[in-house]
Amino acid sequence: MTIYKKIHPLPKIYLGRYIWQTNKRFASSRNILKLSERGMYQDLFPNTSANEIINLLNKSPQCVYAGFDPTADSLHVGNLLVIINLLHWQRGGHNVLALLGGATGYIGDPSGRNTDRVALPQDVIKNNINCIQNNLEQVFENHKKYIWSEDENKLKPLKILNNETWYRDIDSIKFVSEIGRNFRMGTMLLKQTVQNRIKSDIGMSFTEFAYQIFQAYDWLHLLKEYDCRFQIGGSDQMGNISAGHELISRTAKQSVYGLTLPLVTTEEGDKLGKSAGNAIWLDSTKTSPYSLYQYFIRTKDSDVEKLLKLFTFYSLGEIKDIMYKHKLHPDQRYPQQCLAEQLTTLVHGAEGLSMALKATEAIYSKDVKSLVSLTQSDLQQVFEGASIVNLLLSPGITVLELGLRAKCFPTESDAMRIIQAGGFYINHQRIKKIDEVITESAHILPNLISLLRVGKRNYYIVKWQT
Repeated sequence: MTIYKKIHPLPKIYLGRYIWQTNKRFASSRNILKLSERGMYQDLFPNTSANEIINLLNKSPQCVYAGFDPTADSLHVGNLLVIINLLHWQRGGHNVLALLGGATGYIGDPSGRNTDRVALPQDVIKNNINCIQNNLEQVFENHKKYIWSEDENKLKPLKILNNETWYRDIDSIKFVSEIGRNFRMGTMLLKQTVQNRIKSDIGMSFTEFAYQIFQAYDWLHLLKEYDCRFQIGGSDQMGNISAGHELISRTAKQSVYGLTLPLVTTEEGDKLGKSAGNAIWLDSTKTSPYSLYQYFIRTKDSDVEKLLKLFTFYSLGEIKDIMYKHKLHPDQRYPQQCLAEQLTTLVHGAEGLSMALKATEAIYSKDVKSLVSLTQSDLQQVFEGASIVNLLLSPGITVLELGLRAKCFPTESDAMRIIQAGGFYINHQRIKKIDEVITESAHILPNLISLLRVGKRNYYIVKWQT
């Protein structure tokens, strides 16, 4: 495995195995519809002439928003396409709003769900809001610091809003009488999300049925306060976006536009960001930089070009060159490394990428030196799920005793059989002698750690107390 090379003196250098100068990154066009060339958009609402939108985008900076409801204490990889689309708007000189659903989080978006969302307590929603805000701020800051190539001042800062601030003081009777009268039941019932739910066994609550009214009002409020004429969202948000367009058409009588992004799936049809049924989170405490890196490094050849176009800031010409290099040397998995390194940097910064690369080296390299470079905290992140054992280093402890004390084996007979068969490792080194004595020089790293492994994937971290 090629070891990455760090370069510190220049702040505008990407810290990765494949080092590139960020002044070679393309700046997004003000005409954000050009992203269609990358497969970025699925639908445009209303179905109007694209020239009308292009003229508006080229005429002056516009304002766009995307909403994020606080259903969890972190965003996940499934949210990345929306975030990256917002970054393209920012790179094109436009104003970007991220709207956090501090109020709508109590209601629950029924889009893409077969059952009602579980009502979340107020303190949970507030904590989720704070965590999601941190996710967004970190990604936008990492983009500016490590990926953006131009003058930092040219990027208009991300503005993060919470819709609870304007719903807190709204009178419910006034809201229903003034806003609710602009919606027609027939139109609301025809929304695909509503149709799917009312035909199901569980049906749909009035609370979730009303969600589209609140999201529609969000857009109206942002139009009045920030002249926000564009909304983006996943393909499942078309019903909510069209509800906002209808409300604005009836009240503000201004032209506004919605853009939906495709649901990204693998060749097998699996949703991006789902790994063995678990989400790949953007919060490093929920999914480590190493795990995020490994998720994308494992991208299949059949999917990688599509993901490079959607999730990286390489120009289409650069992506073509990357795929050409891959054709010459497919065993090197160059496109996957470009994808994984840029996304890990975007989400976790240069330190996160460094951690991911060191972890990769520690796991896949047979060199003990790769383990020495990791701290105890690093080891715990790298070997997620590994059992951690604190042991007192006593004179004369043998390999067999170590394996049993660390609970690597259910019985002593299992331990003897597996160790003598060559299935036990200490710091990547196979150990077959059950009576070999553990010594600091041979079996314990300078950080007073021993990494034990049984078979291929069962890891145990021993912290020695001296």
